[in-house]
Amino acid sequence: MRIFLTGATGFIGSAVLPELIKAGHQVIGMTRSDDGAKSLAAAGAEVHRATLEDLDSIRSGAAKADAVIHAAFDHDFSKFVENCEKDRRVIGALGSALKGSDRPLLITSGTGMGGGTHGQLATEDVFDASHPNPRIASELAGNELLDAGVNVSVMRLPQVHNTVKQGLISPLVAIAREKGVSAYVGQGRNRWPAGHLSDVARLYLLAIEKKEVGARYHAVGEEGVEARAIAEALARGLKLPAVSVSPEKAAEHFGWLGMFVGMDMPASSAQTQAKLGWCPTGPKLIADLDAMRYS
Repeated sequence: MRIFLTGATGFIGSAVLPELIKAGHQVIGMTRSDDGAKSLAAAGAEVHRATLEDLDSIRSGAAKADAVIHAAFDHDFSKFVENCEKDRRVIGALGSALKGSDRPLLITSGTGMGGGTHGQLATEDVFDASHPNPRIASELAGNELLDAGVNVSVMRLPQVHNTVKQGLISPLVAIAREKGVSAYVGQGRNRWPAGHLSDVARLYLLAIEKKEVGARYHAVGEEGVEARAIAEALARGLKLPAVSVSPEKAAEHFGWLGMFVGMDMPASSAQTQAKLGWCPTGPKLIADLDAMRYS
């Protein structure tokens, strides 16, 4: 297939790209920069210049493809609500180029969208349209396209990690350096799901080849890693003390990340593994944090 890949030079997309090419697909990689264009060309992809604000160019990229993987997202979390709404518009633009065909569109969301009450294991067959997380905008946009007859499926991500980046944990490193302590909220028993980048990239390939209308997948290798264990791993690497912060002080200590750090959001990938024959084999989150270079 000719696959249009947004975010092709990003953390996720740059790992998905070689998986697609290795499997024999042609990739049209979206980038906004000259350096990105050079790296895509070197990797064997066709270059498509666009930004997330340029909906006409995004539509034109999707129009010339047999399938679309939307892995791009603006990760400026100080503008999280605004960026989630931007993602809604991008998904709408991608879908408009695919209407009237069975060409698949695989969009990206978070595993939290499959959760119920606080601490309940998130699953692929759950979707709460009233979920308070602003990222719900992505899946609501996908549902609108499903109703319009577009072949949409959803990849829900946990904290995706290697020894360089680890999702929301990466900004925790900067906060720990600034504050001089590696902190967790309360007892630190709240859990975050995790998935190694190599496993996640392989799952995107399996999902786009499956072409299942309306499917939701969880790229979860570990159902829940306790926040205290994460903070203690960062403390070891940074040679700082690990300390508890009260829930009332979380916003003051963590800033914008305060809305996330105390959340208990474990997630399962049992249905994904059974459906796609996917078996996570990459390193665990704490192992990557312990192997990371902190200097």
